[in-house]
Amino acid sequence: MNQVIALVDDDRNILTSVSIALQAEGFVTRVYSDGATALKAFADNPPDLGVFDIKMPAMDGMELLRRLREFSPMPVIFLTSKDDELDEALGLAMGADDYIAKPFSQRLLIARIRAILRRQELARGEATAVQDEADQPLLERGRLMMDPARHKVRWDGKEVSLTVTEFLILEALAQRPGVVKNRNQLLDVAYNDDVYVDDRTIDSHIKRIRRKFRAADSTFDAIETLYGVGYRFDEQ
Repeated sequence: MNQVIALVDDDRNILTSVSIALQAEGFVTRVYSDGATALKAFADNPPDLGVFDIKMPAMDGMELLRRLREFSPMPVIFLTSKDDELDEALGLAMGADDYIAKPFSQRLLIARIRAILRRQELARGEATAVQDEADQPLLERGRLMMDPARHKVRWDGKEVSLTVTEFLILEALAQRPGVVKNRNQLLDVAYNDDVYVDDRTIDSHIKRIRRKFRAADSTFDAIETLYGVGYRFDEQ
């Protein structure tokens, strides 16, 4: 079945042009001009990925994402105003998977959509039909347990919900405890397609991962920052 992309933007010109471009690439599109309508539709019939404009009247993209995350880990790309770094950082901290600044290249947006969907398939163990999900080993490091086949994460027995990108970053760190990974290495893991992403994106993802784990354990400090170098996982 063709993958379904939801577009949420109060600019109908963007909705129309991006929808046409995605359909030409084989995607099915659903378009919404306001966040409230989109949220109800997502609850009833979730798409595979959403592209949200941040600045919309009534319910903006940030609020739409916050309420979406109450019931769905659906991947989301934010459309932000040019040079609005605060929006980008806050969007990633709230659970967006990526962002792209307006005005944007439709080819770049489509490339990022494909990259996230491919990473999602890999995390679900569906990248190759010959691989049995049950054969994928658990990754256990102290109090951390990761199940790549089922995209499950537990800390001290408590479940922690991570997006695909967050899962891949944490997995890369946890595979070799104590070994420092710099931002470029983590970018290669999380964004292994030919898509440009600023390395500060990794910092936002790490902050979000820490916040999610601290919701389960307020003393969580297993991801260490080595300023000017990168990050490492401390097995606890």
